[in-house]
Amino acid sequence: MDRCHFPALEPREAAAFRIGCRSLPDLAYMRIVRIIARLNVGGPARHVVWLTRGLKPPEFDSILVAGSVPPGEEDMSYFAAECGVEPIYIEELSRELSPKDLISLVRVTRLLFRLRPDIIHTHTAKAGTIGRLAGLIYKWAGAGTLVGRPRQVRIVHTFHGHVFHSYYGRVGTAIFLFIERLLARLSTDKIVTISEQQRREINGSFRVGRPEQFAVIPLGVDLEALAPPDGARDAIRQEFGIDDREFLVTYLGRLTEIKDIPLLLKAAAACRDDLDGLRLRFLIAGDGHLRSELEKMSAAIGNGDSVIFAGNRSDVASILAASDAVALCSKNEGTPLSLIEAMASGVPVISTAVGGVIDLLGATTETHPGFRLCERGVAVDERTSEIFRNGLIYIAKNERLRRALIKNGFAFVRAGYSRSRLADDLRSLYRSITSDRVSKPRPLTDAPTE
Repeated sequence: MDRCHFPALEPREAAAFRIGCRSLPDLAYMRIVRIIARLNVGGPARHVVWLTRGLKPPEFDSILVAGSVPPGEEDMSYFAAECGVEPIYIEELSRELSPKDLISLVRVTRLLFRLRPDIIHTHTAKAGTIGRLAGLIYKWAGAGTLVGRPRQVRIVHTFHGHVFHSYYGRVGTAIFLFIERLLARLSTDKIVTISEQQRREINGSFRVGRPEQFAVIPLGVDLEALAPPDGARDAIRQEFGIDDREFLVTYLGRLTEIKDIPLLLKAAAACRDDLDGLRLRFLIAGDGHLRSELEKMSAAIGNGDSVIFAGNRSDVASILAASDAVALCSKNEGTPLSLIEAMASGVPVISTAVGGVIDLLGATTETHPGFRLCERGVAVDERTSEIFRNGLIYIAKNERLRRALIKNGFAFVRAGYSRSRLADDLRSLYRSITSDRVSKPRPLTDAPTE
């Protein structure tokens, strides 16, 4: 036997599956099938691509499965290609609830039976549901189950955020909570959260999973990619007509409801008052289905040229170099990559105090009405435009504070949020949950053969 044959796989499935076939039939390794609902612009897409590329032979064999990106969201499949990762795409798998979910469940299950993974690792809510249900079927649907020997597969799920508040109404939230609790009990060996605050919320407040199931593994970022080219600050400011004396506040991310961009736009409008010669400008670097509506709102409340909608930008390092602060107004967050990248780039941050943001910003050092100064940023506790505006003005007028936030944030992120640390943490987790696995060579007959 000198080759793998894939008569039943679609071309892209076959291409990705060949990555999993070994030229050395006596080599033992762990095959990981990583599943995400879609590779849209955002941290989770980069996270799964980095892990798929980083966890590679001889110890691991990683295959990425992704769904389709719906209209109104930008596709990041180009990023996977740039990193040398070729996902298996399942068109029916997407973020939105759909009758096609049953088709995606069948297709993912069929894929698992062909790939025979040792670890199934799901990311985000929809992929977590479909992938873990498929994993449950794969584990127990076999002759070995009749003699108490289901397939040796471990199932891991990562919460990059959660949908347990601020996304759906009371009934919808209750349904999602029920599903997550059931999946945690029946079809999850390990639950990964990306911050300690998120673990406390999901396990403590929402009673999903058992404490011993949880592992906290912070995000990793490509720190080297955040080095801006020479002259980046001046070039970006010239592009958007921003004077170097103006204080530029930047938002980086999707334009969706959960991000609450209207709060930032209203705070921007409140910053038009006389500020002793200080002028704040705002750059919205992102896109999404709300963009047109948000542009109209910004114009209606009189922001004029003080707020600039720049769309999605691939030159994140240059945008950050041009910024004096990065702002986030989310109603719910996991650990926002935009804040981590800002800290790594030496830019002070201000954010609503939600989810993993609390862990990023650190301990409170000083309290003001509605907002707090923390070790690594400003936390806004009261969701009003006036309070957010006050926090912004406080940062803009206090150079000593900015220097302290920059120093603390830079050291914090550089020490604990590298891509290599993320890969090392996942290696350790995978080893720990497969320590009782029988290690044996995986022959080329993994695949259908001629």
